[in-house]
Amino acid sequence: MSSHLIIVDKASTFKFDRSDLEIITTKDYIARPETIRTRAPKIVNLSRAYSYLGAGYYCSLLAEARSHKVIPSVKTILDLSQKSIYRFALPELEELLRRRAKRMAQPPEASFTLYSFFGSADDRRFQDLTRRAFDVFRCPMLKIQIRLKDDWHIHSLQPLALDDLRPDQEDHFRAALDAYTKATWREPTEKAPPRYTMALLHDPKDELPPSSAKTLQKFIKAGEGLGIAIDLIEKKDYLRLAEYDALFIRDTTALDDHTYRFAKKAEKEGMAVIDDPNSILKCTNKVYLAELLRANKVPAPKTIIVDKAKVATIERDIPYPIVLKIPDGSFSRGVYKVQNRGELEATAATLFEQSDVILAQEFMYTEFDWRVGVLNRQPIFVCQYLMAKKHWQIVKHGSDGRFEQGSFKTMLVDEAPRAVVEIAVKAAGLIGNGLYGVDLKQNDRGIFVIEINDNPNIDTGVEDLRLKDELYKIIIREFIRRLDGRSNGEAGRG
Repeated sequence: MSSHLIIVDKASTFKFDRSDLEIITTKDYIARPETIRTRAPKIVNLSRAYSYLGAGYYCSLLAEARSHKVIPSVKTILDLSQKSIYRFALPELEELLRRRAKRMAQPPEASFTLYSFFGSADDRRFQDLTRRAFDVFRCPMLKIQIRLKDDWHIHSLQPLALDDLRPDQEDHFRAALDAYTKATWREPTEKAPPRYTMALLHDPKDELPPSSAKTLQKFIKAGEGLGIAIDLIEKKDYLRLAEYDALFIRDTTALDDHTYRFAKKAEKEGMAVIDDPNSILKCTNKVYLAELLRANKVPAPKTIIVDKAKVATIERDIPYPIVLKIPDGSFSRGVYKVQNRGELEATAATLFEQSDVILAQEFMYTEFDWRVGVLNRQPIFVCQYLMAKKHWQIVKHGSDGRFEQGSFKTMLVDEAPRAVVEIAVKAAGLIGNGLYGVDLKQNDRGIFVIEINDNPNIDTGVEDLRLKDELYKIIIREFIRRLDGRSNGEAGRG
């Protein structure tokens, strides 16, 4: 005989031929426990309702008092009683939902309802979602209402009763019950509370973000495994920032927008923050970087800081073609190559409309740029970014707003030329101990630093190609190191 005991309001409610199961009514379980034949029963409470202090609630409460294993537990009943309580589980469940929907050749086109019987979905395509929901909320029968607005959302989680079963669902319920009562009992899984919380700032509308939406989920998963709960936040969430222990900016940074304000506020609040305000301040201005590299004797292409009066003298110091840059461009934007004086004067005039000072730099063509990722003065990844097809930059921006990117090659730090890595680490160290992407060119004259970028690209399938998930863990561990050291005043510094 099975060790499972089924609680129902009326014996006639249970229509399934399972002579190996003991069936008992709610009244008898509450008032006549001596009638229970099964020793150390594993109880499935199928009472019609689990309302607080109702008969179904008392059955689970008394089961726990009697040391009977029971589903749903009182905790699960209370968790599912209000959305404000079970909301904690929705981000993970919705991630599973959206991931599954994206993989479907023919996903649902409108809101729908999913039924879970002991973790078994009536729509098998969503089996991973219902199985996880059952792991978190060990409820025998669950109705999951799913809404489609701008994206897929779980509107509600609602326990069901046997009376709610439609005739066409009875076979599915019977099969799920059979599988469950013959399986080994498992307690609901409970995650340990996170040690820290992190806000991950991003812009879902950015066409060239430093990390894709898929990559952000990699960071979230890495955080879960290391004890950091990570929430995605946007520009509109500025007032919530102080609720978190750390801020990770995965939004294109600039001094004159919200990213710098977020970084400054995080630093003021004593949070661990990457990118820190100092790194943003230094890295976003190429004029500063050019002077910093020159002053510290870091090899770089010949570069001149130019104002309007100096335009006519550029060609005396740098041969054509010449590269002109605005101080705060990113992702190959605001960078132009000119071939002669006419192009030089016209392009410079346009750039001076945006800045009083621009940069003129000698042109170095190479088939690729080195990119060395540096975190806390240590190299963590190395890539070769190849030039875009028939273009001299890694990103080719079209006049219509479209862009093309070149290919890439990723390698472990130990596989890259030692000199490239050492120069990159030295250059990044001039900025601070944050997260940087150092761009370098290598030719027969040597190795030259082109730029030091805060907020470097980190994307799945590119920068993580060799390290895989370990890359995300390395970055999260750096946050933990800083957070653990807050008592020593280290956390706010990037």
